Amino acid sequence: MKDVWWSDKPMPTGVFGGYTDFGDNTRFWDFRSLGHGKVNFEEVIRALNRANYTGPLSVEWEDSGMDREFGAKEACSFVKKLNFPVSNIAFDAAFDKEKQQS
Repeated sequence: MKDVWWSDKPMPTGVFGGYTDFGDNTRFWDFRSLGHGKVNFEEVIRALNRANYTGPLSVEWEDSGMDREFGAKEACSFVKKLNFPVSNIAFDAAFDKEKQQS
């Protein structure tokens, strides 16, 4: 799990970043702590659930604008809160007593 931010408009340093450092405010994109970028993590979790993935969710943390100890701890909490289990029955079946599992 890793988050990223990108600009909604062209920036002096383009998509490929040139030779600028991460954290340079002229970059088109930069890594962000989980939940502070633009990645739609709910859709990531839903895709993993559809694929029946049951393995770990590891955090790769980078954010040059945030203290790493604070950010890493916050990112782990973010992933734990976001990781929801898939339902074992279809939504409509939950209301049909004949189709419910006992």
